[in-house]
Amino acid sequence: MENLVISMRNAYANRPVFLTGHTGFKGSWMSLWLARLGARLTGYALPPASRPDMFTHAGVRDALSAHHLADIRNAEALASALHAAQPEIVFHLAAQPLVRTSYRDPASTWATNVMGTVNLLEACRRCPSIRAIVIVTTDKCYDNREWLWGYRELDPLGGHDPYSASKAGAELVAASYRQSFLDQRGVLLATARAGNVIGGGDWSEDRLLPDAARAVAEGGTLQIRHPGATRPWQHVLESLNGYLLLGARLLAGEHEFASAFNFGPDACDNLSVADVLTRLQRHWPELDWEIDSAAAASAPHEARFLYLDSAKARRMLGWSPRWPLDNALAATAEWYRLVHEAPDLARGLTERQLDQFADIFPYPAVLPAT
Repeated sequence: MENLVISMRNAYANRPVFLTGHTGFKGSWMSLWLARLGARLTGYALPPASRPDMFTHAGVRDALSAHHLADIRNAEALASALHAAQPEIVFHLAAQPLVRTSYRDPASTWATNVMGTVNLLEACRRCPSIRAIVIVTTDKCYDNREWLWGYRELDPLGGHDPYSASKAGAELVAASYRQSFLDQRGVLLATARAGNVIGGGDWSEDRLLPDAARAVAEGGTLQIRHPGATRPWQHVLESLNGYLLLGARLLAGEHEFASAFNFGPDACDNLSVADVLTRLQRHWPELDWEIDSAAAASAPHEARFLYLDSAKARRMLGWSPRWPLDNALAATAEWYRLVHEAPDLARGLTERQLDQFADIFPYPAVLPAT
């Protein structure tokens, strides 16, 4: 099992890497992982959107070689930061990532997720140091027909809400730049589509685990709109593992990996909101939740069922989920519980969980509540 750690370190040690969205939940975990692999990391993002936030809590700034607080809609600032970094690989995580926010502010969502991606790829095609690009989109980029089987990378793209549709748009932008510009220069570009990620340090609004953490911290009851909605749940490190493995193959010049890849959990972890909360209570007995029927009736459209087929990533990358959902829930509950009690534990706890995941150190399926 050490092969993963060794191959990752070989791929990223002392490598100049440019990461957008590094102040967000996934970006913070990604930054710390890349730093532990020895990458020379430049981050570009807006200031953290939530209070509290993992970037500050876990001291992520200390892991960066350079840190830019700016908007990906600012093409000039983005190009300047990218060219100053002279990276060999770019990971694009920056986005407006919330469905309900996209209903409130669709124009900003489209501008960030589509034109922000255009701005990045425009800068990339004019930066001679770049060899590889990984654009992160979402499982919601598919034209969701509420099928009971998983979506594959060749299935049609689409999206009911502005967030999902804008991420499908980002996929089209990426494919266009690959075919029109990047292939000619030998720059390999892939897109990555992951499921609903969970893990410590996410305080975004309108997400199940952050809402649960807030409810527990305040001694309240979590209100649920759609208990039957089914999603592909996985720990954040599962998706990041996929992105890093994919980036390593692109850096190795393997052209067959310059395409779209799904990174979703096993079928047994494609569960309803109610099932996830019931399992979470095993690790977090303080959690109490109930269905808010009034909120559900007035809520905008949300998909009821979504599942990814990750056979391509399994076959070509050797990627597969490492933590079953119970392990992911145990790790998430532990992070929120311990950091709530002692905020200065955030960095060390994050790195310990990262090492446990990467090294396949045995992690308990059930953690005792404190």
